[in-house]
Amino acid sequence: MATLPSQADAVIIGLGGIVGASVAHHLIERGWTHLVGIDASAIPTDVGSTAHASDFCFMTSHDRMACYTTTYSRQFYESLGHYHRVGGIEIARVGDEARLAELQRKVASGKAFGTHVHMIDADEVVEHFPLLERERVLGGMWDPDAGLVVPRSQQVAGELVERAVESGHLRAFADTAAQDIDVQDGRVCGVQTAKGYIASPVVILCCGIWGPLPAAMAGVALPLMPVEHPLMFFGPFDAFAGTGKEIGYPLMRDQGNSAYMRDTGDPSSTEGGMLEWGYYETTHPRLVHPRDILAREQARLSPSMHDLEADQIAEPFERAVELTPLLGELGWDEKHSFNGLLSVTSDGGSLIGEAPETRGLWCCEAVWVKDGPGMGKILADWLTDGHPSIDPCSIDIARFYPVQKTPHHVYGRCEEIARKIYDPAVHPREPFESGRNLRRSPFWPRECELGGYFMETAGWERAHGYAANETRLAHYLDEVPERPVEWDARHFWQVSNAEHLALSEDVGMINLSHFAIYDISGRDAEALLEYLSVAKIGGDTPLGKGVYTHFLDARGGVHSDLTIVRLARDCFRVICGGDTGHRDLMWITRRAEDVGLTRWHLEDRSDSLATLGLWGPNARRILQTLADTPEELTSERFPFASARKIQVRGLPVWAFHISYVGEQGWELYVPFSYGLALWDLLFEAGVPPVGIETYANSRRLEKSLRLQNVDLLTDYNLLETGLARPKVKNPDFHGKAAHLEQRERERQPAYLCTLVMESHLDGTGQARYPVGQSPLLDPENGEVPVDALGRRSYTTSIAYGPSLGRNIALGYLPASHAVEGRSLLLEYFGEHYPMRVEAVGYRALYDAENIRPRS
Repeated sequence: MATLPSQADAVIIGLGGIVGASVAHHLIERGWTHLVGIDASAIPTDVGSTAHASDFCFMTSHDRMACYTTTYSRQFYESLGHYHRVGGIEIARVGDEARLAELQRKVASGKAFGTHVHMIDADEVVEHFPLLERERVLGGMWDPDAGLVVPRSQQVAGELVERAVESGHLRAFADTAAQDIDVQDGRVCGVQTAKGYIASPVVILCCGIWGPLPAAMAGVALPLMPVEHPLMFFGPFDAFAGTGKEIGYPLMRDQGNSAYMRDTGDPSSTEGGMLEWGYYETTHPRLVHPRDILAREQARLSPSMHDLEADQIAEPFERAVELTPLLGELGWDEKHSFNGLLSVTSDGGSLIGEAPETRGLWCCEAVWVKDGPGMGKILADWLTDGHPSIDPCSIDIARFYPVQKTPHHVYGRCEEIARKIYDPAVHPREPFESGRNLRRSPFWPRECELGGYFMETAGWERAHGYAANETRLAHYLDEVPERPVEWDARHFWQVSNAEHLALSEDVGMINLSHFAIYDISGRDAEALLEYLSVAKIGGDTPLGKGVYTHFLDARGGVHSDLTIVRLARDCFRVICGGDTGHRDLMWITRRAEDVGLTRWHLEDRSDSLATLGLWGPNARRILQTLADTPEELTSERFPFASARKIQVRGLPVWAFHISYVGEQGWELYVPFSYGLALWDLLFEAGVPPVGIETYANSRRLEKSLRLQNVDLLTDYNLLETGLARPKVKNPDFHGKAAHLEQRERERQPAYLCTLVMESHLDGTGQARYPVGQSPLLDPENGEVPVDALGRRSYTTSIAYGPSLGRNIALGYLPASHAVEGRSLLLEYFGEHYPMRVEAVGYRALYDAENIRPRS
């Protein structure tokens, strides 16, 4: 028996699955030479999800990262000779026009993110998949690149491990469970097994449904739960006897019934001679805690395969037989049908990257077979280069705040996600039902009294508008157009646009208590923030000066945008968006460790400082009527981008003269205990509350302001975003070398542009107000413009701007297309709408002469 090595550059726990094997393969491709992989089962796994996965791959998704990883994985499987590109259909049933519209939306996402799907009619659907009842089919979508990993992803995992072992760069140990992960001073030091201890600075978890258990050994909470997935087999089905095929017909998704079906090919093939039908429970999904998964010797089938109960599938199976009567005629094979376990997370995304709690503990969890190689590449590039090739914000495990990883919160959110696994028709603004009222500002009672329409971000309850304003601001509400199509109006409140107009013409206050606020002090505080920031933070920067800046990754991509205020010579206030705040915190702490800066202290003020934005042309007048020293609020004495302590009727307020909505005004910060008093003072002075919709969407777009992780990504540099500073500061900063190289270019490959929709009427004459991300098309050829780096053009943000009376969007365009006045098309639910490039780079549209004002 091989001897367990005492040391490794990295230890992969869960090597036997497709994810662990893919991670090992890609690390070796990137030059890693001393890897150890262990698995509690066989290699390839005989108990994990890979052992029973359906192994099919659809390219379709509304998620850019998922389209990237699935496309990469499909090409990877093909390169190994282990992929049958048989195609795939997603159908809408007769009477389900909403599902058909959703398929049109998926076609648009495919164009935006580089997949090749298109709509087909009902006859074509049945031509592709003749087992369907024609009269039940309304239409469908065809994915020509969909297919099956053959003969099994389990075999691919085994081959990848064999190749890695043969290379001499990996040593693999089956039946070797991790008993403990050794962590000292917050860093991974090694892994303890029954066969010995392996010292290593890097441990990678690829444990799938068991992931939270080894993670807990290292003090890490994974927001992941396994869920049961009914999988049934019907047969015998011998339509492809003698063909040798692993699959004959295309894959078929019936997502209106939360189900899919495929044949298993020739009866003589790996698992042939059957029809496979899978279902995801939509009402009461059965979550299983990882600690309750049976041991291998206790399980009847396998630890990840549970017995199927007939009540789970009674109703959906009846609907399945309506569509495919042959299922009822064949009958199901009880012996081989089962509940397979798969991983769901609390927001539906994979968990990739270095764990926030423990340095050196890396995760590649909650990954489907269709994404396994792609996620393996993402992780290998991240570990090797310090960043992956595509912005990982949607999968970075650091995206969660600690409060979002508590057991009760995780269970509730995972249960919701499990109900929606096979329902991509989730609205882009769809709120969670569970885990609500977790973080509430001191203004929350007043917001409830005013009928706040609450949405949630990073645990914070945020009112997007207030029912009370439907009366108070009725004269503005009369100027706001209605949204006749339900999808456009869903989770949107018309009063939000009335509040926008009131703020524009008078004044309003917006609850910004979701900000992540970190006070950083100490001897190394200035050096740390100077190193991280593109803008000059220290030196002769005066006390009370606020600086809008960015953190870059090593390639010069935009990792963070934030504001830093100098409070004292060695103390700074870092103000981040709530949704990005925890990743920013991790970036600060990890980069400090990397460069050896230790003499600094961080105080998290996020849950103790409440923030109100007071904005509008009359903001100064209102604040002066309430301030104890109103003369100190003049523009001369209190210039823009400066901050200081003031008194408002005796209340201690830290006022920051800045705005994200482009209006005159301040961000007012007070301890939570003074929050209600400040709100009441402003409200009694006649200041209407304005919902976060104006701040985050409508006024932001009118001012061409960018949002991190949406418009600002590590995929693009500061010059492409239009936010590069006129000069580069002398001190070194992270990403400076790449930034300097980018500035030397005659022109950038792409530019972030502001576009307006010139007509928003659809084919039936109804006004449309697009939500979500949509592809931009060149009207000359109908194709998505692609820049020199292969990046595709789509709307990163879009919203209706009530002050301008237009739908406004941001989107990156290749340099050839980034020309003011250039015409493009936006595809939305199968129709095309004319767009015009109004600004290249940063330029606000509000008040611009060439845009008509609202009528």
